[in-house]
Amino acid sequence: MSGRGRAASAALALMVIAANPAGADETVTLGGASGVLIKPAGKARGSIILLAGGDGVLNIGANGSFTGLRGNQLVRTRQSYVSAGFAVLLPDRGADLGTAVQTMAAIARPVTMVGTSRGTQRAAEAIAAGVRPDKLVLTSGFLTPESGPGPNVSQILGSAGSLPRTLVVHHRRDGCRFTQPAGVEPFRAWAAGRASVTWLDGGADGGDPCQAAGHHGFAGLDGQVVSAVVGFAGR
Repeated sequence: MSGRGRAASAALALMVIAANPAGADETVTLGGASGVLIKPAGKARGSIILLAGGDGVLNIGANGSFTGLRGNQLVRTRQSYVSAGFAVLLPDRGADLGTAVQTMAAIARPVTMVGTSRGTQRAAEAIAAGVRPDKLVLTSGFLTPESGPGPNVSQILGSAGSLPRTLVVHHRRDGCRFTQPAGVEPFRAWAAGRASVTWLDGGADGGDPCQAAGHHGFAGLDGQVVSAVVGFAGR
């Protein structure tokens, strides 16, 4: 993406956020665990389920409160998706993602499941078990064996037959050994026309290369990630 394109995307995201103030958080039950549900002020244009990376533990309390993974890229940008007009759900680890999809479908379709880092594994495991979101976004994903060690989306699913329309968002300089950029193009080929890719570059890079303060966590690029996801989820 050109510098002019990035600036335009960021400006668009800011305009959308200003036009649609975020709603209040609430705690909902999703099978064996809880989730944080946030609804926009007006009618939702769709729903987004955000699956955090790491251990996935948000430590959710009452009234949408939580203490875990607040710096995770998807978690820290949750209100931006609400401000863009989407109902948003953050499931805690152990939540039934089938219930999560049903809950959000009752609010507004399409339902887009978005996973980052180890959250991409959770998304794939859910789909392999029969969960059917309308769309899927994989950011900094465990995609193929070329991504690095550990279970990856292509291995978990086995074939691309159950893959919904998918967007991959990846940083060209992701330094995490589990989510190397080399895994992206093999995933696109494996997906057999079901996946598109948005590459990002630049931003900040600090600390553990597999954590949120580096390229793996799109540090300094939150607006571009949000714009890519909103553009895909809203189509």
